[in-house]
Amino acid sequence: MARRAVILGGTGQIGQATAARLAEARWTVTCAQRGERATPASLAERGVDFVRFDRDAPGALAAVIGDGADAVIDTIAYTAEHARQLLALQGAIGALAVVSSASVYRDDEGRTLDEAGERGFPRMPTAIGEDQPTVEPGPSTYSTRKAALERELLDGARVNLAILRACAIYGPGCRSPREWWFLKRLLDGRRRVPLAYDGRSQFHTAYAGNIAELIRVALDQGGTHVLNAADPDPPSVLQIGEMIAGVYGWNWDLVGVEGLSGTLGATPWSIERDFVVDMSRAQALGYRPIAGYGEAIGETCRALAAAAGRDWKAAFPGLAAYPFDLFDYAAEDRFFAGG
Repeated sequence: MARRAVILGGTGQIGQATAARLAEARWTVTCAQRGERATPASLAERGVDFVRFDRDAPGALAAVIGDGADAVIDTIAYTAEHARQLLALQGAIGALAVVSSASVYRDDEGRTLDEAGERGFPRMPTAIGEDQPTVEPGPSTYSTRKAALERELLDGARVNLAILRACAIYGPGCRSPREWWFLKRLLDGRRRVPLAYDGRSQFHTAYAGNIAELIRVALDQGGTHVLNAADPDPPSVLQIGEMIAGVYGWNWDLVGVEGLSGTLGATPWSIERDFVVDMSRAQALGYRPIAGYGEAIGETCRALAAAAGRDWKAAFPGLAAYPFDLFDYAAEDRFFAGG
């Protein structure tokens, strides 16, 4: 008999990828979502069911789980309360897989990604393992809320549990696609592009399809696991720009800028010191990535290009909320003109 999976946030980028991966592995899949996005036809054709779901509505989660689920995959859990919602129903659940964030890690001075602007960028190991200290759980920041989610789950779960600390996620369905920084410039015909920190920054990327495969492996293996979730080889910003250009056969001049001068060349991956995670624990579990960045980015670019004729700020509200202009072409032109 096919195992049943319920995916919360099933039409988001991780949800879609996980639904496809589990359907391929002959799971029966139900995707629960608010209904803000269209149902992907490719998943419906594979027999994936879609239901409307508001996790804040009383009884909503219990109604979705129904008589039981072999696994619940929560791609939208964000707080300790979300963890408690899951734990209250674990009698009807065989396993939990919950997406957290690698931003929970802190350095020896207590610095995190959340507070890099105020306290300085954290100094992390060359490859951050899952035993690296994390922020204290609490309600104050994105990372502390994710840490509270993790702690509640680890303390209260009586079923198989996988917590995935995802890095810079990309893939179709993203509402804050970092790749748009390069792709819009390409579509706008920009021939020269400055890159802060000489384009050397490495902010570990995580293809949604790779995260989905890690979820599948963790569910098959069982047990309790806290796992980093990222691509096999983190590209530099310069390599990201070159690979996106390669999708379209585009030639441009990517010019390194020493350090960070204002926002010139400041991409969504541009960081003072590299942030790279260690994937050896996931590999020891049996996980093998399905694609590297260069292999997966074409799919992402094709999905993003569909937004080129629309208002990108409406299509990508997460990017529109950035505290500075991501596309200040006038500043770039002045830089190249020597102004």
